[in-house]
Amino acid sequence: MGKEYVFLEKKGEIATLYINRPDKKNALNFAMWHSIPNLLNQAEHDDEIKVLIIRGIDKTAFAAGADISEFTTLRSTAEGESIYNEAVSQAEESLSQFSKPTIAMVQKYCIGGGSLLALACDLRFSSESGIFGITPAKLGIVYSFFGTKRLVDLVGPARAKDILYSGRNIDAQEAYHYGLIDRIYSEDEIEANTYEYAQTLVRRSQKTIKGAKKIIGEIMNGIMQPSTEIQQLLDGSYESEDYKEGVKAFLEKRPPNFVEI
Repeated sequence: MGKEYVFLEKKGEIATLYINRPDKKNALNFAMWHSIPNLLNQAEHDDEIKVLIIRGIDKTAFAAGADISEFTTLRSTAEGESIYNEAVSQAEESLSQFSKPTIAMVQKYCIGGGSLLALACDLRFSSESGIFGITPAKLGIVYSFFGTKRLVDLVGPARAKDILYSGRNIDAQEAYHYGLIDRIYSEDEIEANTYEYAQTLVRRSQKTIKGAKKIIGEIMNGIMQPSTEIQQLLDGSYESEDYKEGVKAFLEKRPPNFVEI
């Protein structure tokens, strides 16, 4: 599929960001983190792309955390660690601010930095083999603020404390029970079901999806009243071509053909 450790592949209106280092269980190094914002920027500005899926190149792993070899090289000094963390933060921020729907498709290991990526996605689908863990407590470092916030938003403060204090791994069933993941599929079914769901989103109004993502983000950030931007978004939707098409299709009892991007 490609020799890059992280690369983007587009098929129709769905893009896939592959993590491609299976011999290291897709462990993430500095160069990989550094490349993610550019790839996301490409997908953001490609009007044909409506959904982004992030996954491992095969069922070996989603991403099994950091590249340990860098702890004795780049990350061996405070200055190097700062450079590394900035790359991670930029990747995390780029993914969380991506305007289109994002789905983490997890097979096997989703540990440390892998969990950071999954948490920054809109949805997380896992195979039954999924193994999740956030492990700074095993390294003596503190997990990122925004990664922690997303974890708390998903599982609540007590379960977030359990995950972060213990650094233990949890299986897919416990992750689903905690609210860390949204769906579980068998190993044989996860790929087909994830892409089928993505195709469902492709057929929906992109104006509605982007508006919902924007509003949910504001709510999660503690906004209690719609901003002027949000109110304009709400009001403007009733004048959109998608709204006209949606009503027409409903009355004609046919699937809508939405055109706005």
